[in-house]
Amino acid sequence: MENLIDVAKKVLTIEALSIQELKDRINENFIKAVEIIHNSKGRVVITGIGKSGLVGRKIAATLASTGTPSFFMHPAEASHGDLGMVTEDDVVIAISNSGETEEILRLIPYLKYFNVKIIALTGNPQSTLAKQADVVLDVSVKEEACPFGFIPTASTTVTLAMGDAIAVALIMRNGFKKEDFAVFHPGGSLGRRMLTKVKDLMHVGEELPIAYPDTLMLDVILEISSKRLGVVVIVDENKKIRGIITDGDVRRGVQRWGKELFELKASEVMTKNPKTINEDELAAVALSVMRKYSITSLVVPAGDGTLRGLIHIHDILKKGIF
Repeated sequence: MENLIDVAKKVLTIEALSIQELKDRINENFIKAVEIIHNSKGRVVITGIGKSGLVGRKIAATLASTGTPSFFMHPAEASHGDLGMVTEDDVVIAISNSGETEEILRLIPYLKYFNVKIIALTGNPQSTLAKQADVVLDVSVKEEACPFGFIPTASTTVTLAMGDAIAVALIMRNGFKKEDFAVFHPGGSLGRRMLTKVKDLMHVGEELPIAYPDTLMLDVILEISSKRLGVVVIVDENKKIRGIITDGDVRRGVQRWGKELFELKASEVMTKNPKTINEDELAAVALSVMRKYSITSLVVPAGDGTLRGLIHIHDILKKGIF
C-alpha cells in the first residue's frame, strides 16, 4: 500500500499547483465580475449543486460577512419556487465544473428574461453555462487530486479560492474596514475586540478609588483595599489627575520606609503622569498598552484633565477580549 503520508503530500501538491495555475487566469474578466457585483443594487445569489453547492454556500457566507449581501440558492429548489427570491437588481454566481449542470441551465431563461447578470465559475469555458454568462471565470484544473481523476478535490479547492479572491477584491473595492467586519460578528471574539470600547468597561463614580496629594498613606491603603482594583488615583481638589499609587508601590514602600510609610503623604509615594487612555479607544488597545508597560490599570481622563474613569485588565479579560 502506498505510504499515506506520501498520498497526503501528493494531494496537497496537486491542489497547491492548481491554485498557482489559477493566478495566470486572473484577468479582465475578474475585474469585470468584481465591478458587476460592486455596482449592483441588489444581492449576490450563488447557486450550485453537489460539491459546487457546498463551495457556493461558503462563498456566500464570506461575501455576506464582508459587506456584500449574499445568499445561497439551491438550483433544484429554485425551479420549484425559490427563483422568486431573485430580483432584477441581483447578480447570480453560478458554479458548475462541467458548465452543463442541468438544474442550473434550467434557470438561465428566467435570469435572462429579467436581465439578471450571470457570473459563471466553471471548469469549461466552452460550456453552455459559459456561453450564456455575462462573465466567465475559468476555474479549470489539469487534474483532480483523487486517484481516479474525477472526484471533486482540486477543482473545488480552486473554486473556493476564486470565491475568496472575489470577496477580498470586493473588500478593497468597497472600502470595507475591519470595524465593519466586527459589526457583522457581534457575538464572536473579533466582534468583542472591535466593538467594545474603554467607556463600556471602565469604572466610574463611586467605584473609582481616589485620594488626594496630602492623604496619609494609611488611608490610601484602605482606599485601595476597599475598591479592590489594586490602585488609587491621586487627584487635586478640582479632580485633576496628579498621580497614581498601586499595590506594588505599597509593597515597595514598605521595603523602603518600613512602618514610616503609613505616615507619609500620597504625594510622596505616587507616580506622576500615570498611563492614560481615551474613553473612546477600543478596549483591545487598552489591553495592548497594559501588556506593553506591564501594568494592570489605565486612568481615563476627561477632556479637561479631570478623572473620568479607570479600566482594569480584569475587566477586559472577563469580556473575552484577548
